[in-house]
Amino acid sequence: MAYALRKITPVLMVEAIEPCLPFWTALGFEKVAEVPHDDSLGFVILVKDGVELMYQSRASVAADIAAVAESPMGGTMLFLEVDDLDAVIRALGKTPVLVPRRKTFYGMDEIGVREPGGNAVVFAMPTGEGDAAGA
Repeated sequence: MAYALRKITPVLMVEAIEPCLPFWTALGFEKVAEVPHDDSLGFVILVKDGVELMYQSRASVAADIAAVAESPMGGTMLFLEVDDLDAVIRALGKTPVLVPRRKTFYGMDEIGVREPGGNAVVFAMPTGEGDAAGA
């Protein structure tokens, strides 16, 4: 089967979207769309440099696709390649660190954090060494 993939956009399901927004806006993401659900946000799209990320509240998902909302939280991890890891770390401020900054065997300088919705996010910058070099 031949077909072309155009892009992949993660949709993170969280209890509440509002606490997650400052994490991403501090990193330069802009909220480009939002959909309310009851008295809060039900869905948002965030964009920076052509990278797109979506959040949807568990209540909004439950109203739309109940079986998905019943899934246990967690298990989602985002991996974002960046061009200036020091700048990202400054923007993260006191965000809880899951994986302290490290150099990997696959040629990345990276740090892993937990965003306010509970999802793990790894920011990585190529070191020019290892398997990722030149990729």
